[in-house]
Amino acid sequence: MKAKAIVFSGVRQIELSEVTLKPLSETDVLVETWWSSISTGTEKMAWNGLIPSWPFIFPFIPGYETVGKIIQAGDHVNQNLIGKFAYVAGSFGYEGVNAAFGGASEYIVCPVEAITVLDNMENPQSGIALPLGATALHIVDLAHVKNKKVLVLGQGAVGILAAELAQLMGAKLVAVTEPNKKRLQLSTADLKVDPETEDVAAALAGHEFDILIDSTGIMSAIDTGLRFLKFQGTVILGGYYQRINIDYSLAFQKELSFIAAKQWAKGDLERVRELIAQHKLNAERIFTHQHKVEEEITDAYQKAFTDPDCLKMILLWKTGTTQEGTASPVEAQP
Repeated sequence: MKAKAIVFSGVRQIELSEVTLKPLSETDVLVETWWSSISTGTEKMAWNGLIPSWPFIFPFIPGYETVGKIIQAGDHVNQNLIGKFAYVAGSFGYEGVNAAFGGASEYIVCPVEAITVLDNMENPQSGIALPLGATALHIVDLAHVKNKKVLVLGQGAVGILAAELAQLMGAKLVAVTEPNKKRLQLSTADLKVDPETEDVAAALAGHEFDILIDSTGIMSAIDTGLRFLKFQGTVILGGYYQRINIDYSLAFQKELSFIAAKQWAKGDLERVRELIAQHKLNAERIFTHQHKVEEEITDAYQKAFTDPDCLKMILLWKTGTTQEGTASPVEAQP
């Protein structure tokens, strides 16, 4: 079977190409993609050629944030799944092209265990937020935030969701720092600080934080944040870092603990799905931009990678889905 797919063909080279899907096995499902998204972390690094290892070997199909409708199921799969929307974490079901992680395709063949069915979700497009929501949830779980003061550095998509989840999980106070005004406006934090226009020390005066969550990846930001941690506080490194370079003297003097959050734990995708379905987590707040796949696809990736106002770019695969199911305003791309 043939399908249109987004292919990274080389460093900073993106194409919409025809690819061949592997045959459907007895335990696979065939998903027709409605929406996918662009990762401004992993995919941006791969686009710049900064991950020269498997599976990021050119040419490859990116994508691990995909929602579509199940249109076919293998003989050993529950046929009642056909017609349901599902989140797909990606697929290696292609011939002649690598997948990293293969979710940016018009049709996807993948094992049934690789999907999360989006039952009870009023807006299935919200399933796009499951991986980032699960990442943020895992960060908050590692932090043990209940009855603690939490400082979150950066209000990108993960930072915004981590702040909201920390409040939901019983944090005593959630403060955030973020220099982008639009991102700061989207945050639900109790205390919001713009380090470019405010004195951070003055704004956070009187608070000693138990937990510091970094979602910036910026070493100087972490260094500044360490000053506001209490003795024996905890730092959660919530991003991916090529190298750690911080002021060790502060960590030494305060006997700080550092925890690296890899991705998410088993069951986190389902937990986030339920939080969204129950309207306890407003994950759609991060959906700021959208772009039709059949239009110049490079523009969508460049926008996602370079515009700080673009938290999450939604790619529209089906005609007529521009605003379908979207509960929050989304900026369409020309």
